[in-house]
Amino acid sequence: MLLTRRLLQLLLGLFLYGAAIALMVRASIGVAPWDVLTQGIVAQTGLGFGLVVFLTSAVVLLLWIPLRQRPRFGTVANALLVGPFADLGLHVLPTQTVWWAQGLTFAAGLLLLAVASGLYIGADFGPGPRDGLMLGLHRRLGLRVGVARTVIELTVLAVGWLLGGQVGIGTAVEALLIGPLVAVTLPLFAPRAARGAATSGVVADSAPGSATDSAPDSATGPTTGPVPTATSPTA
Repeated sequence: MLLTRRLLQLLLGLFLYGAAIALMVRASIGVAPWDVLTQGIVAQTGLGFGLVVFLTSAVVLLLWIPLRQRPRFGTVANALLVGPFADLGLHVLPTQTVWWAQGLTFAAGLLLLAVASGLYIGADFGPGPRDGLMLGLHRRLGLRVGVARTVIELTVLAVGWLLGGQVGIGTAVEALLIGPLVAVTLPLFAPRAARGAATSGVVADSAPGSATDSAPDSATGPTTGPVPTATSPTA
């Protein structure tokens, strides 16, 4: 019964995660670093947003190999499902062009992302591809979790921006607020997971230099607690 609840929580979290990404993209005021990269690749290749999310996840998982990271069920589910769920949301939601509608749409997406992250992390089926990369760098190279996250997200942000991805006020807002918001939602869905994530410093450090990214970085050894996906969106 517990396993069934966790599976349903995982699937609901991933569905809402994709919907949150779609809301923030349609707000058109900037998106999280990984979504900036996705938009840039879409702009250069013409591939669908969801397909690029999947292909990016696959490439990131290949980077797990030299880092000796092992994917779990939640890792694979994240890679397979977030992209299609985001595509579904993009198909249904219109692009916003009026400032107040853009702000409301982005705020809804950000809050939904925090809820989705709490659900997904709380299910405790393993980190998403991007968070696994962060943890792999932390474990193999000895980088602090926050430093690893910052390096990764600034890199993908720069590449995505050069490729034509959308960087704006929403990018900064997501970086500053997603961590504190997830720190609020995670205990609602998994108090034990929240304690593990807080101890490992993951929730605190999940943003570019901060949560997807504000507590101290305490991860000085191998991280054992569940980690947030998203980042950026599409974690």
